[in-house]
Amino acid sequence: MTKSRSWAVRAAGLVAISALTLSAVALPPATASAPTLTAANSTSPAAWHAPGTQKNLPTDLPGGKSVVGDTSPVHDPALIIADDGTWYVYGTGLLNRQNGGTIQFWSSRDEGTTWEYTGTVWDRIPAWIDEHFSDGELPGNLWAPEITEHDGTYYLYYSASRFGGNNSLTALATNTTLDPSDPAYEWVDQGLVVSSPATGLDPNNPGKTFNAIDAGIIEDADGTPYMAIGSFWYGIFLVPIEWPTGKPVADWQSKTVNIADRFMPGNPIEAPYITEHDGYYYLFVSFGFCCSGADSTYKVAVGRSASVKGPYLDKDGRDMFGGGGTVVLDSHGAITGPGGQSVFGDYLAFHYYDGSNEEIPYFPTLGLQKINWQDGWPVFDQTVELPAVQKQPKTTAAKAGKNATFSATATGTPGPVAVWETSSDGGATWQEAETQPATRRTDEGTYRSTLQFTAAADQHGLQVRAVFRNAHGKVTTDAVVLSVK
Repeated sequence: MTKSRSWAVRAAGLVAISALTLSAVALPPATASAPTLTAANSTSPAAWHAPGTQKNLPTDLPGGKSVVGDTSPVHDPALIIADDGTWYVYGTGLLNRQNGGTIQFWSSRDEGTTWEYTGTVWDRIPAWIDEHFSDGELPGNLWAPEITEHDGTYYLYYSASRFGGNNSLTALATNTTLDPSDPAYEWVDQGLVVSSPATGLDPNNPGKTFNAIDAGIIEDADGTPYMAIGSFWYGIFLVPIEWPTGKPVADWQSKTVNIADRFMPGNPIEAPYITEHDGYYYLFVSFGFCCSGADSTYKVAVGRSASVKGPYLDKDGRDMFGGGGTVVLDSHGAITGPGGQSVFGDYLAFHYYDGSNEEIPYFPTLGLQKINWQDGWPVFDQTVELPAVQKQPKTTAAKAGKNATFSATATGTPGPVAVWETSSDGGATWQEAETQPATRRTDEGTYRSTLQFTAAADQHGLQVRAVFRNAHGKVTTDAVVLSVK
C-alpha cells in the first residue's frame, strides 16, 4: 500500500511520543511568577507583549531565523502575517483527539521570533467529518492546514484522512479576523472542498487520482485562484477554485492538471505550495518520508514555471512531472527532515525533527527561513554553527529606582536569540524575564543582547543570565548578581 500523510502524521516519530506528552508540551506551561523586568527600550507602552517577547527587532537578513517560545510540537505549519503585524502559524492537531484534535495555532507579536501557543480552531472535530468516515476508523486529528486571505475573508483549509490510504478530504473554514480577542472572531465551517479517491482527472487513465490533503492556494496574474493538492499516489495536482466560495469550479475534474509526479516506487512527494516571485511561479514540495524522528528523510524541493499550470522545471531543466525538483533544504545539524512547508512573502515555514531537544529528542518543531533569491532561485542557508558566548554579562550595582543593565554577546548560525532569565533563590529555579530585549547583529557579525530594567530594593541578590539559542543548540552565560543599594 502506498504510504501517505495519513501514515506520516501517525507514524513512529509521533506515535512513540504519547498523546498526553504532546498535549502537555503544546499547551502554555504554568510557570512560577518572576520579577517584572520591563525593558527600558520599550516601544509603545500600550502595545501587547507576551512574556518573553523580543522588542525593537532589527530587519531580518536572508537565512535561518532563530525562534523561541512555544515552537513544539508544530507540524505542517501554515504561515500568515496579519495586517496588524501579528504572525500566525496554523498546524496539524494533536493525536487521538487530544485537546479536540483540531487545527492548532500559534502567534508571534515580535515578527516571528517569540511564539506562544494560542489555541485550537474548534473544541472538537466537526460531526460531518465523522459521518463521512462512519464506515470505518474515524480520523484522530485534523491535518495540514492552509491559511489565505481574499477580500477581507480568511480561508482556512484543513484535511482529514485514514491511516495508510487515500480515503481523504480537504475542507474549509472562514473567518473575518485572525485575532481571537476580536468580537467578530469565529471560524465558520464551510464543509467539504474535495475528497479522494477522485475520478475523471484523466480520460486516458481512469485510475488516476490524488490524495485530497495538503492544500495550498495560489492566484495567477489575473487573480484566478487555484488549489495545489496531493500526497504520494499520483503526485501533485492543481485544482481550479473560485471566489468567494473558495471551492472548486464546475466540472473541476476535467480542468485539473497533474503538475508533479516522481514516477518512482511509493512516489514520495507531498505538501505542495506555490508562490509567485518576479514573474515565475515556484512549486515547493516535500520529498521523502516524515515523522520518523532521527530517521525522517523529508527535504524541500522546488521547480518554477512561467505559468501557474506548469510545466515546473527545476534548476537543471528537469520537469517535476517526471522526477525533477531541485532540493533546496535538507537535514543539517540538529535539523532533521525539514518539510511540510508554506511560504508567506519571503519566508518559508516548515517543521523539522529537533535533534537538540534534550527532553524529547527529535520533537516536531517550527522552522523559519527568510528566502535568499539568487538568479531567480530560492536559496537557503544550511550553515551549522552552535551558539557560543563571546562576552559574558557582568555583576551590576544599581540604586533602587535606577536602571540596571546586563549585556552579553554570542556567535552562531543561524544567528542566536538571547532569552534572559532571573533567579531569586540563588539559582535553584529560573524564570524568563517578562520583556526581552531584541538580539542584534553587530558589525563584527556577533549577536548582542542588553537587558535593562528598573532596579527595586527587593531585587538585591537577584541572579541574571542569558540563554542564547538557535536551531542547533543553546549556550548559557555565567550567572551574575544584581546589587541594589
